[in-house]
Amino acid sequence: MFKITSEVITGEEVRDAVETPDAGAVVLFFGTVRNNTGGRATKYLEYEAYPPMAEKKMSEISEEIAEKWGIDRVAMIHRVGKLEIGEVSVAVAVASPHRKDGFKACEYAMNRLKQIVPIWKREVWADGEAEWVKPDAVFFEQPEKGE
Repeated sequence: MFKITSEVITGEEVRDAVETPDAGAVVLFFGTVRNNTGGRATKYLEYEAYPPMAEKKMSEISEEIAEKWGIDRVAMIHRVGKLEIGEVSVAVAVASPHRKDGFKACEYAMNRLKQIVPIWKREVWADGEAEWVKPDAVFFEQPEKGE
């Protein structure tokens, strides 16, 4: 499951998407809206995305994980819209035979999501100012020849 949503993200939803009887580990990561960034009080966050491309890129991350760790049970959900302090903005779940690879793959998925998935975050500060946060990397990589 690779999804952009405006709905509340639940642990059950992402866990159910990856759980399988042969998994010895299910690793879940939740990114939540915190009340500050760099010592500056945050009022709320707003997220925007380009869903068709975002979901495609999430699927590509899953393919990378399959190549690196042989894990094919990955789910990623990112929420868009206005999110209040404490709400879940992103969830990643990985089911694997062993916990070590599951933790590595989950961390990898989250890092890659921030690098290549077209999702934009706007921080709204307690003083009323707002700013779009620069992404970790360029979203659109050069296509390989023939694409």
